[in-house]
Formats: sequence, structure tokens, C-alpha cells
Amino acid sequence: MAKTSSIEKNKHRRKLAKKYAGKRARLKAIANDREMPAEERFAARLKLAALPRNSAPSRIRNRCVISGRPRAYYRKFQLSRIALRDLASSGLIPGMVKASW
Repeated sequence: MAKTSSIEKNKHRRKLAKKYAGKRARLKAIANDREMPAEERFAARLKLAALPRNSAPSRIRNRCVISGRPRAYYRKFQLSRIALRDLASSGLIPGMVKASW
């Protein structure tokens, strides 16, 4: 099980990224628009840099919903390999069976 502080920190990052997504997208569009004057683009870059760091989606870490494990993460299930195997073995994931040949 991951540290509770790491899990909570990641939850906070997800919340901030969702909150600032619209503002961040608008500022990025202005900053990357070559037809705008350089001063406006630079001002947009400064405003973008003034936003909280944890509001950037690249700072979010994919973690298992059950254990909080950051590695061996399956995006489709939002689970780590260990939690996925436990749930599949107990038959809690429909259609998933252990491979045998």
C-alpha cells in the first residue's frame, strides 16, 4: 500500500488540473498562435507560468485505485497488476479468465 500522503497529493493534483483545464487551454492557444503579436503571446506565457504547478496534467501520476501503487498500472482498469490479478482470480472482473494452454 502506498503512503496516504502520496495518494492524497495525487488526488489534489487531479482536482487542480480539472479546475484550471479551461484557463490553461485558453492561455496555451494564445501563446502558440503565431498570428498574435509577440507581446500578447509573451503575456500569455507569463500568466501560464503563474498558474499553480500542480494544475499541470503532466504532474498527475497514474495510481491504482485500490492500493495506490504507482507502477505496473493498467489504464483500462485503473488498477495495478497485483490488484487486477486478485480481482480476476476471485471472478470479480467479468469476462477475464486466467490463461491456460
